[in-house]
Amino acid sequence: MILEMFSLKGKSGIVTGGGSGIGKAIAKGVVQAGAEIVIAGRNKERLEKVAGELRAFGGPVVPTQSDISKMGDIKNLVDRTLKEFGKIDFLFNNAGIVRRAPSEDFTEKDWDETIDINLKGPFFLAQAVARVMISQKRKGKIINTSSLRAIQGGAQVPAYTASKGGLAQLTKSMADDWAKYDILVNAIGPGWVKTELTEPLHQNKERSAEMTSRIPLGRWADPDDLIGAAIFLASDASDYMTGQTIFVDGGWLSM
Repeated sequence: MILEMFSLKGKSGIVTGGGSGIGKAIAKGVVQAGAEIVIAGRNKERLEKVAGELRAFGGPVVPTQSDISKMGDIKNLVDRTLKEFGKIDFLFNNAGIVRRAPSEDFTEKDWDETIDINLKGPFFLAQAVARVMISQKRKGKIINTSSLRAIQGGAQVPAYTASKGGLAQLTKSMADDWAKYDILVNAIGPGWVKTELTEPLHQNKERSAEMTSRIPLGRWADPDDLIGAAIFLASDASDYMTGQTIFVDGGWLSM
């Protein structure tokens, strides 16, 4: 049956940034679709709380404190997932940060932190996961969280824009390298989503109204609006799709 193609029953994976926002929503979605997961992030208490909430939808859900900008944490995250489940069928590279300042004032510290978490970390985590999939001769799905900023500039977020544009291109490069192993690499490009990262913009009533007026669907996204694309890309339903970015932006880029 067609709906079985979208099931994640029997599949195991990792969701980074799983303690809040888009990552938490994706984690909830894949658990509801039948998967067992490790959720990773830097805030241990938050991860444990979210894991408890998500177990109501299925599971198991294993919280693992991890900073993907650190190579040692990447290794520990992959090792923990293999210890729990023995395999990795999918990875959601969702962890990310944003630092805001005009380009003429942007600091090296903010640049390096943003690139390390948004671009370097996702690459080396994907590499570590792909090595497991290759060694186990297992089909796999790697899904990166990019942004509409990957193809459209943004004021006062130079490092974020560079990292998300780089991640979209990296998605294509990894897709080319790993297609021969049946490892498919795609990305989700969210538009304006109500999360902690966008809270300063959303709370600016004038700016928020201006942005909302440009969205054809007339509203900002809730994190749950990303779940459909996430399930599709992690499931068998997307088995002939790789190297692509699906923009879930309410029509923003069509304007």
